[in-house]
Amino acid sequence: MAGDLVKPASGMIYLDYQATTPLAPEARAAMLPWLEGPEGIGFANPHSPHRPGRGAAAAVGVAREQVARLLPPGGRVVFTGSATEALNLAIFGSNAKTFAVSPIEHAAVLDSVRAHGGACRMLPCGSDGLVPEDARIPAGTQLVAVMQVNNEIGTVQPVDTLAQASRAAGALFLCDAVQGGGKLAPPAGADLIALSAHKLYGPKGIGALWIRDGVEIAPIIHGGGQEQGLRSGTLSPALCAGFGAAAALALERMVADAAHVEMLSRRALDILSGWTLNGSATQRWHGNLNVRRAKEHGGLDVARLMSDLRDIAFSAGSACASGSGRPSHVLSAIGLDERAAKSSVRLGFGRYTTLPELEDACARLEAAAAAQGVLL
Repeated sequence: MAGDLVKPASGMIYLDYQATTPLAPEARAAMLPWLEGPEGIGFANPHSPHRPGRGAAAAVGVAREQVARLLPPGGRVVFTGSATEALNLAIFGSNAKTFAVSPIEHAAVLDSVRAHGGACRMLPCGSDGLVPEDARIPAGTQLVAVMQVNNEIGTVQPVDTLAQASRAAGALFLCDAVQGGGKLAPPAGADLIALSAHKLYGPKGIGALWIRDGVEIAPIIHGGGQEQGLRSGTLSPALCAGFGAAAALALERMVADAAHVEMLSRRALDILSGWTLNGSATQRWHGNLNVRRAKEHGGLDVARLMSDLRDIAFSAGSACASGSGRPSHVLSAIGLDERAAKSSVRLGFGRYTTLPELEDACARLEAAAAAQGVLL
């Protein structure tokens, strides 16, 4: 079974797929030839004109096509060092001066917009963690940013409808599809889409920005003019090949992977009967369960829970903000008070999670939480 190849030897049950996914064996195999030494010449610079360089460039081209198949037609893929870089390239490179964003965007969007210094308005977000389909795009907005799947609570936003509304208002639509890429159909109406390889079973250290044909973007990194003049710096053929292989596998397994996580989600919620789900129960990616202990069943000391269950890897909210001491801005935006937000945990699972290990983890989470006896 493919899952056996990615299971840690430590016996750890890994339930933090929103932070990062295991590297698919197929992606690892695709990377290895491009890490070889002088004998294989797989290490060559893909921007060099000699034969090894052209071979490396060809591998990058194949990977670009594989990633592009996850995205709408009529656009181009620009490889970046991460999705964060891709989002920065979209925000700063678009030359937009006025923004409208959802309050539950990833920090890579929210902090970039703040750093940009342009005028920014927040779109509404309900207690279900969804931006309303009929949300009004403020007059004069030049760029709207709404993510496809929220990284903390898993809600799936109506991005196609919001993209149409943005276009009608004369604004570009940027979609952070990091959590939805390779799992859901792409946001067809978007103008700019950011992806991350390591969130779809590829390697860390590489992302991509898809740019719709006709949309003008200026570079934010200058130098040799590599990557279509938009992202100077030497590309890694190994990282590109791993990204491409992971994207091809995700497209092939999209239906099966979705069915697998939905089955796991139903079983987890059966076991976690004394917990409340944060965000919509229906408009969501089922591989993300952000839950809190219901008041009638007692509250939760998450730090103690994580200490008690050290062989289960899960998150006390967004992994990107862990350790900050601040309550999640996403949970705050959907109306949770600080104590309820801090008593929430996120369980993330996917392709390589087995039913027995999820059942074991959830049963132990339930027992450990019940033993605390802490009231909200």
